[in-house]
Amino acid sequence: MISGRTGILGVIGDPVQHTASPVMHNAALGATDLDYAYVAFHVAADQVRTVPAAMRALQIRGLNVTVPHKVSIMAGLDEISDEARVIGAVNTISNDDGHLTGHNTDAYGVAASLEHDGGLRTFPAKVVLLGAGGAARAILYVVLQRPEVEEVALLNRSAGRAQQLAEDLDPEGKRVRVGGLEDCDQVGDAGLLINTTSVGMEPEEDKSPLADETCLHGGLVVLDIVYRPLRTRLLAQAEAAGARVVEGLGMFVHQGARAFEIWTGEKAPVDVMRRALTGAQR
Repeated sequence: MISGRTGILGVIGDPVQHTASPVMHNAALGATDLDYAYVAFHVAADQVRTVPAAMRALQIRGLNVTVPHKVSIMAGLDEISDEARVIGAVNTISNDDGHLTGHNTDAYGVAASLEHDGGLRTFPAKVVLLGAGGAARAILYVVLQRPEVEEVALLNRSAGRAQQLAEDLDPEGKRVRVGGLEDCDQVGDAGLLINTTSVGMEPEEDKSPLADETCLHGGLVVLDIVYRPLRTRLLAQAEAAGARVVEGLGMFVHQGARAFEIWTGEKAPVDVMRRALTGAQR
C-alpha cells in the first residue's frame, strides 16, 4: 500500500506509454516487500534538463532513462560511472541524498542474457552486430571487453554512423570492421549475431534486419534485443537455419534487475520480473 513513506522510482522517455518497465519493477518490489512504487514519466526532449532538479526536489530514489534522453541527461548529473562514460549513454540514475549518478545497465543486461539464456560463458572469435544506435554502443562495449573476440562486423544502413561508433570504441581500428546490412557474407564465419535495431518490433513483425536469411547457419547464436514480439522474424529465420536463439526479453530483464539492485541494495527477483513481463505480453 502506498503511504507517505513510499519511495518513488520510475522511467523517463518520449514516448513512454509503451514501456513495460512499471510492470516488471512493481512485480519485483511486491515480491521483495520494499516500500517503493515505480511509475512512468513522459518527459519531452526540451524538458529533460529539468529532470535532475526534479529528482532532488521530489526525492525520487532512481530513474531509468529511455529514448531519446540517454545522452542528453548526462550533462545534468553529478557523476557518471566509468562504464556509462565509455559507452556514452546513461539508462539508470541513482539519487543518494541529492547526489545523482548515471549508470549504464544495458551492458550488464546483454552479457547476463547471453550467459544465462544463451549459454555463452565465452564469446566466439567473430561477432556480427546489426545496427549502430544507442543499444549498439552498449553491446559493442561488452563485446570488446572479451579478449577472445578477434573481430566484430558492425553492419548498419548508414556507414557513417557505424564508422563513428567503431572509431569511438575501437580507436585503433584493430577489431571492428564496418559494413552494410546487405553484407550477409560477414555472417558465414561468425559465431554470434546480435540485432540491435528495432526492425521486427510490433507492429512490423513481418520484417527482418537481414537482407538475406540464407547467410544464417547452425553454428550461430542469435540474439534479437527486440522483445515485442518475443519471437521475431529474425529469430524464426535463425531457428529454421538451426541456430541457437536468444529472445530480447532476457536483456531487458537483466538490465532492469541491475538497476533494481543499484537503487535498493537488494538482490533482484529475476524470475519474478521475467514472469511479470511474459504475462503482460499474453
